[in-house]
Amino acid sequence: MSHQVSLEELEQEPFDAHEFVERIAWRTIHNRDQAQFNPMLLHTAFEKMIKDLEGKNAQIEKKIEKLEENCKDEEKRHWHRVAELQKKNQSTYSHFQVLDEKINLVATKVVHLGDQLEGVNNPRAKAVEAKKLMSYMSEFLSDGPPKSDLFTDPAKLEQAADIIQKLYHVALELPSNESYDNARKKIWDKYNNIESELIKEFTKAHTEGDKKKMKRVAMVLSNFKGYGQCIDAFIEEAQRNAFNKADLFDDIVPCCSRTNELITEVFSNHDAVMAKFVQNIYHNKLQKYIYSKLDNEVDPRTIKLSEELSQFKMGNDSLFLAKLTKSIFHKHLDAYIGFETKYLKERCAAHLQRYYEVNGHQKKQIQSGGITELRRDLQAKIGTMTKTGINIGPTIENYGGETFLSQEVTISILQESKNAFKRCHVLCTHSDLAGNAEKILCVLIQYLVLEHIDYAVELGLQAIPLPDPKSQPEIYFFDVVGQANTLFHLFEKQFQDSLIPLVLPKHSLCLQKRRQLREQLEGKIDTGLDRAVAAVAGWVRNILSAEQKKTDFKPEDDSVLGQMNTPACAKVVKFISSIAQTIHSYLDGKNVEVVLTDLGTRLHRVIFEHLQQFQYNSLGAMLVICDVNEYRRSIKDFKIPLVLELFEKLHALCNLLVVVPDNLKQVCSGEQLVGLDKSVLMGFIQLRYDFRTAKLANVLK
Repeated sequence: MSHQVSLEELEQEPFDAHEFVERIAWRTIHNRDQAQFNPMLLHTAFEKMIKDLEGKNAQIEKKIEKLEENCKDEEKRHWHRVAELQKKNQSTYSHFQVLDEKINLVATKVVHLGDQLEGVNNPRAKAVEAKKLMSYMSEFLSDGPPKSDLFTDPAKLEQAADIIQKLYHVALELPSNESYDNARKKIWDKYNNIESELIKEFTKAHTEGDKKKMKRVAMVLSNFKGYGQCIDAFIEEAQRNAFNKADLFDDIVPCCSRTNELITEVFSNHDAVMAKFVQNIYHNKLQKYIYSKLDNEVDPRTIKLSEELSQFKMGNDSLFLAKLTKSIFHKHLDAYIGFETKYLKERCAAHLQRYYEVNGHQKKQIQSGGITELRRDLQAKIGTMTKTGINIGPTIENYGGETFLSQEVTISILQESKNAFKRCHVLCTHSDLAGNAEKILCVLIQYLVLEHIDYAVELGLQAIPLPDPKSQPEIYFFDVVGQANTLFHLFEKQFQDSLIPLVLPKHSLCLQKRRQLREQLEGKIDTGLDRAVAAVAGWVRNILSAEQKKTDFKPEDDSVLGQMNTPACAKVVKFISSIAQTIHSYLDGKNVEVVLTDLGTRLHRVIFEHLQQFQYNSLGAMLVICDVNEYRRSIKDFKIPLVLELFEKLHALCNLLVVVPDNLKQVCSGEQLVGLDKSVLMGFIQLRYDFRTAKLANVLK
């Protein structure tokens, strides 16, 4: 065979067996006459390649065996090395333990030797120190002043301070007699003199900005009784020329920031020094400034200042700044809640008065209750029965659609009360906090809930037309309800966020007040919505009674079918659609569902009763079906399944007016009408023009 396949092709990646076989076949029969195809050539080539592959396989297996043997030998050598390393590690660990024991032994001996040396050295040092003190003490026991240069050389002031401080404590233990009393007096005088000189040195170093010397002198003075005078001198110098602006609050925080850095570098007890520095500012600077500016109002900037100063470390008392704030305002805090509620009332009243003045409205005394309701009901009854212009009910005034509810005014009042709650939290003691917060809540309820929201709802109630209006009613109460709910939710949010954390002892009482307010408001809203729905239904009834003619459903020719519905129906549908759109715009949540359910039910009753007043010929029946279909289409926008089902049944009842007499019984037992009372079905069947001629009285028996 002239064409041999290289076995190197087997090692190519990726290897494809089918392609390999195809290449063998192609190379075997390449350039040969296709007409004289010899399969034996392929057979021979494949046999030859199989033998070559078997040989190659044998070579690879030998290679694998050799590699496995090498791998086993390497593994044995590896484990041998690991065993040797473990032995060495164990030996090293043993040596380490021995060495550690020796080190511990040496360390114990060194410590013991150190203790012995210290035991020998300390008495010796104390003896030297005692001898030195005795020599200085002898100078004070002599008749004249001490002559040692330690007490006369200003450069040795710090060393003299150390000696005199020790002599001072020794003098306290001396017995009382004439010689010792004289020495004691001289020691005390020198003690006070050195203390005074140290304070002068500290102040001088402060003026020159020598922080190292300040720290060194402060450390020496920390053992003296006059250390507090040193701190006072530091505070006085640190505040010198620090408050130059007209508004003191602008200087305090920068001054404290600069001084805190210096205190941290100079004093070891820097927290206590910083606390005293801030306390001095509050009592000597801030209190005078506030008293000159403040009358009956707590300046909120003081609270903000305390928050800004809380960044500095001033000891472990977390209430330190709050106590300072209260100490400044102590004369105001005694009658704080009286000032607070008076101020809050004035601010809330001003917001309301400004709003009503801008809208040109003079607040009215709302008359509500049994007498007003009785007059309204009597007026509705008289109007329904007599159709006269007699008016004994309350005057209906809609103020041009103005709701007299303002989100801006509400937010302003809530912001005032929020600030009041914050001041109450900061300035009231724990025992007074809940009671004072409740008083602020009462002011908020009076001016926001009662005098703004409730007042607007009352005006909206009076503006609702009577149930039998003589002209198309303009109902703005839905807008009033939507805005009132929004504003009351804002009140409830502040109630939850700002009040509840302050009134835990009176939590249930405050919740009861909020619940009563909500129930009172919801009761008035329910009354208003009922009146509004009644006015809508009344106007629909008025349209139908005034616009619908007896001849509408007894047309003489079929030209009326081109109208698709009667003029009265078109007017009702247009009015209903506008009312539904208004309700969806201004109400939300369950209110929409409840109001539309009530409205749809009443509309169904009005239209149902209206349709039973007519007789229908065949064309009139088609026309009333078109009318009801239009009503049903407009009702679909309500998206209330119950109401839609009512109108579906009404539409099915109207179909009884066009069904051929023979099919009436079957239609009455259909899916939509099967649950209705026979009297209802018969009531519609009686409206057919052929009721008597077709003898339909017994059709359901």
